[in-house]
Amino acid sequence: MFACFPPATKRRLRSRAAWRQNLAAPRTRRAICCTAIILVLAATPCLAQVRVKDIADVEGVRENQLVGYGLVVGLNGTGDKLDNAVFTRESLVGMLERLGVNTRDQIAKLQTKNIAAVMVTGSLPSFARSGSRIDVSVSAIGDATNLSGGTLLVTPMLAADGDVYAVGQGAVTTGAVAARGASGSSVTRNVPTSGKISNGAIVEREVSFALGTQHQVALALRNPDLTTARRMELAINDALGAGVAHATDPRTVELNLRTMDVVDALARIEDLRVEPDSPAVVVIDETSGTIVMGANVRISTVAIAQGNLTIRVSEAPEVSQPGAFSNGTTKTVPRSSISVDTDHDHKLGLLNAAPTLRDLVASLNALGVGPRDLISILQAIKAAGALQADLEIK
Repeated sequence: MFACFPPATKRRLRSRAAWRQNLAAPRTRRAICCTAIILVLAATPCLAQVRVKDIADVEGVRENQLVGYGLVVGLNGTGDKLDNAVFTRESLVGMLERLGVNTRDQIAKLQTKNIAAVMVTGSLPSFARSGSRIDVSVSAIGDATNLSGGTLLVTPMLAADGDVYAVGQGAVTTGAVAARGASGSSVTRNVPTSGKISNGAIVEREVSFALGTQHQVALALRNPDLTTARRMELAINDALGAGVAHATDPRTVELNLRTMDVVDALARIEDLRVEPDSPAVVVIDETSGTIVMGANVRISTVAIAQGNLTIRVSEAPEVSQPGAFSNGTTKTVPRSSISVDTDHDHKLGLLNAAPTLRDLVASLNALGVGPRDLISILQAIKAAGALQADLEIK
């Protein structure tokens, strides 16, 4: 390689080539290591693990529903008609009387259209403290056509026990657009008779619950399953010690936290990851033609033949014109065309057993049918005993 150079130059070139080789060696080793790591990560199965807080709740820690009846004022002529909405009229008179204005003698002359009776709903979060604010929803119950621009007056909000837990008031936002012309034509976007008030209610009463003193706590699974409850029990015992968790049924995992700080233990349990299990279910919504299948749905080998009977009736009127100088009249003669399609070209198809959901979807797609036809096919497969899953039709 260096035959045409002097000896001194040959030595310098050889040393320089060796230096370059030593410099490239670590890069090669790093590339090999990176390739090995990528192959290992690709070969590692990806488990669908979720946090405990995403699949279970602490029993006793929940929201409480609130409801109230109130009045929205300041509407631009889109409120209730007092002649039709008697409750709106009586509520207006009662509110004015509480404010020192007597209108009982002139109730027949009340013809305002700027007020609407509404129902106010909201949820009281767990551990909500007095003075904190919550969002509320406002919905018209009379013949009001638009609540945009209105203001909800002070409205007590009650829980199921009849006590007042919050008081709502504020400007209503509907996010809707409604316009009407003088000729009667109108355009409406979204629902103008229902709106929201962000932070529109102030909590006046708390729901007492001392979580820190509850040494016997239970976790309730949102989707009951024995396998998931057992996995959660094992994960909690591995993290906090044996005997802390015990699954009593598909929904409940009881915790014994007598020797621990309850809040700290629950915080650690919430971040534990568990792989939830789910039953094999096929959910069908016939209204929209939607089909949802779980990952564990399986179908045994079956043969399927599916066809539709389609009848088309078309009307094509023809004009019959009389001859020249015949004193006849031109008339329209009806002509009807009827065709029947029995889909005779459909053959008997074989639906092979599918070990995975991907194979099942590929087999169903191979039939070449739409969602509506697929619904009837799945029902027939279930009736034949080849669908290894529960079929829920809504």
